[in-house]
Amino acid sequence: MTTTAIRFGRDLPDDRELRLCGDISGGKRAIELGVSRNQNSIAFALAGAKAIAVDPSPDAIAGIRSAAAKAEVSVECHASDLADLGFATSGSASLVVADHTIADVDDLGRLLRQVHRVLRASHPFVISVPHPFAGVHTSDQYGSKVHVYGTVGRTIGDWFIHLSRANFRVDHILELGVSEINPVPTTLILRARKEGD
Repeated sequence: MTTTAIRFGRDLPDDRELRLCGDISGGKRAIELGVSRNQNSIAFALAGAKAIAVDPSPDAIAGIRSAAAKAEVSVECHASDLADLGFATSGSASLVVADHTIADVDDLGRLLRQVHRVLRASHPFVISVPHPFAGVHTSDQYGSKVHVYGTVGRTIGDWFIHLSRANFRVDHILELGVSEINPVPTTLILRARKEGD
């Protein structure tokens, strides 16, 4: 069912509970950076935002266009590299959300500089990624394996440093997904606010 709730992963609280994204009603510009399985740009549009979706995959863009038509909302779609945000003027976006879409980006610095450019001052960039500690222990058909922390994905410290260097201030760090089945968090959510102009 399509709702106005911005989501960050399976079996996790959505933004109605977490309150990370702020008010995007009234035609404020909100960018989904990489189309996730949650298709948050649909939720942006249903909440009254000017919704924008960016993804390098033509299939993902076709999927979000179809979902937008079904939900009877408008989503501006761009099939491009996630760091190619030239379509957006500087300081024009009130929210950027990357839901499990930027964990493996090679040139993270370039992407963060572009997000900083398009965001309005003090507005949020909300990122959800697989929790770096969840990759420490893996198992496959050959048995269990323990990886050194930081060798499977970026650490929390890595994210903090990259965001700080791009002139973001991290004001929320959430480690979610702990349950009786999962003794370690499955998802890391960071909210970073744009500093400066």
